[in-house]
Amino acid sequence: MTSAKSQKPFLAALAGERQTRPPIWLMRQAGRYLPEYREIRAKAPSFLDFCYTPASTVEATLQPIRRFGFDAAILFSDILVVPDALGQTVSFETGEGPRLDPITDEAGFSRLRAEPDWEKLSPAFETLDRLKTALPSEVALIGFCGAPWTVASYMIAGRGTKEQEPARTFAYRHPKLFAALIERLVDASAGYLIRQIEAGAEAVQIFDSWSGVLPPAEFERWCVAPVAALVAKVKATAPDTPVIAFPRGAATQLYKFAGMKGVACVGLDTAVEPAVAAAALPGLALQGNLDPLALVAGGSALDEGIDRVLDGFVDRAHVFNLGHGILPETPIAHVERMMARVRGA
Repeated sequence: MTSAKSQKPFLAALAGERQTRPPIWLMRQAGRYLPEYREIRAKAPSFLDFCYTPASTVEATLQPIRRFGFDAAILFSDILVVPDALGQTVSFETGEGPRLDPITDEAGFSRLRAEPDWEKLSPAFETLDRLKTALPSEVALIGFCGAPWTVASYMIAGRGTKEQEPARTFAYRHPKLFAALIERLVDASAGYLIRQIEAGAEAVQIFDSWSGVLPPAEFERWCVAPVAALVAKVKATAPDTPVIAFPRGAATQLYKFAGMKGVACVGLDTAVEPAVAAAALPGLALQGNLDPLALVAGGSALDEGIDRVLDGFVDRAHVFNLGHGILPETPIAHVERMMARVRGA
């Protein structure tokens, strides 16, 4: 084990080391539940402007580390900067979520760039470069991207939709065109992650937030195969950088990630039973999976939820996390209570 991994509990867990006290970070740990984040966010004209301003994203990334002392920091950005860099119109409406100019036919696809405008994404790389020296020495730095299926689902529908029905229908009706879009996203996302690693990311996570809506055959085709291709491209250039796959909602299909070469850890959503994940994913580190609503509720519900997670993964290399992102209404005192309980494990 390298000295860096021995100094950083998060990296040690991804390398397969079981620890008495698991390292901890939270998806969306920088964001609206923090008053200091709301203060700096209010100064930006838009969310994308914020994401493309390194002074803001460095500060946002550091805020939860200062307040809670998490074991890893994750780049503050959004999965939709990739379609933005590919030339699709992307915006975020307050209270409405993302809005994109939908791709409805081959003409819409043809308007995309062959590869991302890397200059447009350079603020993310600058943010990571600054964070390398700004973070405490024991805190690991995570880069990320959206999985091809999840990003494509927004590109087709132009927004988040119930069960991502527009993208699923599009894939059935136009499988060759949809496959071309997925391939474009595999290449773009691999290049994006590789550049994040070169800028300082010590691990990367691939968020497939909508994988759970796919039936088994489509799950294989649009989730598993593209993620495997993406990981292979990243590992060909950065073989020592651990990759976390987060197929949210995969449930009974989790086992399909067990043999995926290059994946060091699988993130688990709230609904996954630890024993099921342990059996389905032998030899891999596991990450998760406290219910974000238990963190909102606090009290005995929170304590019991934390204990179930800790007990469920006691025999495995484990990174404590939520089963999805932290919610804006989460009380800071509940996060503090969670940290104290996990750290006291």
